[in-house]
Amino acid sequence: MLSVGLIFLYAWLTMYVVGFLILWCVGGVFGRRRMRADGCVMAGLAAVTVYAQFFSLFYKVGLAAQVLLAAVCAVAVVWLRKPLWDEVRRQYGGLSRGRKVFYGFLFLLMAYGTSRGILHYDTGLYHAQSIRWLEEYGVVKGLGNLHCRLAYNSASFALSALYSFRFLGGQSYHGMAGFLALVLAKVCSEGTGAWKRRRLAAADFARLMAVYYLLIIFDEMVSPASDYFMVLTVFYLVIRYLDLAEEGETAWLPYGLLALLAVFAVSVKLSAAFIVLFALKPAGMLVEERNWKGFGVFFGLGFFIMLPYLIRNVWISGWLAYPFTAVDFFAVDWKMPVAIADYDAKEIQVWGRGMRDVAEYGKGFREWFPAWFVSQGMVDRLFVLGGLAAAPLSAAGFGAALRKGEKLWQDIMFAALAVNASFLFWLCSAPLIRYGCVYVWLAAPLTFGGLALWLTEKGKVGKRFWRLVYGCVLLVGCYKAIMFGLELAKGYSPEYFVRQKDYENFAAKSYEMDGVVFYYPVEGDRIGYEAFPSSPAKAAAQLRGEGLEDGFRYKE
Repeated sequence: MLSVGLIFLYAWLTMYVVGFLILWCVGGVFGRRRMRADGCVMAGLAAVTVYAQFFSLFYKVGLAAQVLLAAVCAVAVVWLRKPLWDEVRRQYGGLSRGRKVFYGFLFLLMAYGTSRGILHYDTGLYHAQSIRWLEEYGVVKGLGNLHCRLAYNSASFALSALYSFRFLGGQSYHGMAGFLALVLAKVCSEGTGAWKRRRLAAADFARLMAVYYLLIIFDEMVSPASDYFMVLTVFYLVIRYLDLAEEGETAWLPYGLLALLAVFAVSVKLSAAFIVLFALKPAGMLVEERNWKGFGVFFGLGFFIMLPYLIRNVWISGWLAYPFTAVDFFAVDWKMPVAIADYDAKEIQVWGRGMRDVAEYGKGFREWFPAWFVSQGMVDRLFVLGGLAAAPLSAAGFGAALRKGEKLWQDIMFAALAVNASFLFWLCSAPLIRYGCVYVWLAAPLTFGGLALWLTEKGKVGKRFWRLVYGCVLLVGCYKAIMFGLELAKGYSPEYFVRQKDYENFAAKSYEMDGVVFYYPVEGDRIGYEAFPSSPAKAAAQLRGEGLEDGFRYKE
């Protein structure tokens, strides 16, 4: 817990400074605006992740990467010391004593949760190995030939490697999912403002579902699974978009920055692809203003965010977006065979649809959906049914808001429409709940909640509605808080108060490939972190050169 807390502090400091630097420079071009502390941190988080990915193309992500990052932060602090200090004083000074105490408690709670818990199955399968490759070598060409799961490139692995501090000689820390959960928890806590304003806002529905998700992953966020990073980022994006709409924001810049965050989410996991629909809002505003400079700058920034992710894809697998082979531009010697990539893509979809045999890939929606639906938990079934009903309603609501010219409800219904489009994309592709729970849990609440607020915005009905909803939330919240407290007390252990729970490791056998020792598990397919380099079985690959840094090519 202590080590995780120190990493959280360091990550918050570096990300805040980098984020402030970026937002200050952008503001210098397009006009300065008031900053949120979490906005600076999220801008910095995206920026340092892009930096870590670029760095991995040339060298391992370790001490040198941290030294350069610290140097940039030091220069930024000296250069912007007055505006930076003024902003910190404004943000910190604007907090009440109670809010400061609460944030301190939240920090300790999230550090505690991130220091222990359950490591995701896939962490032992390939997450830990992917991060270790970045720590030891950076990006290695053809790495996917060693194990196809190592080709599941995610920007989150580069972020985890950057803040793992493996170069200190101890364990490799993996606390960035918990850090992002801390940022989202801070944003969710702002929902208590509904009591002061005596009404609900559309963002409150998103906050409620985000809290639900945070409670679910509290004992799992110790794992560096890319699903957590994507879901937490999308929750943050949706909440802040709705906040801007409620505040009556008319400038394109804040929406444009959130659009860049949507692009970043895609680099974390491709299942966030349709969240880029949020970019249509600022793009439309820029076109309406004929601000081609702003349009060009933000399109260029979006491309820059995706660029290292795409390059890493090609280096790791030979494909631009593994395992999808429709786009084939690169004839490199380390390219993974098309048959393996196609099989992997089909397996992902089949597995998500609740089937275990790739031969069933051709089954239509009506064939696989009933069995898949029955296999889901009761709560998720209700949300899926709600999402199916919400999709056409969100489109109708958006159309009605357009006809009436009501800007606020256009924005709210557009957010609901974008989430519902993401929900349908997830449902029709690989509907494993953990791949798209953010869409499942937001589709119906945003749509029905937003429509309810719209229909009851005036008169006594609206006041009664928000009081009824808030009362129900308080009752459920009290119950959840008690159960959560009991669960914490039951699972309490002083074991990880100094160091974080380490990666799991499994018994391994060794074999040689071109004179280099590799490992694979004695049983099952998980190997963990320590046995390196490894794969779930003996790899059908060969070295491209004399060492691991030269990469791998497929061996028939």
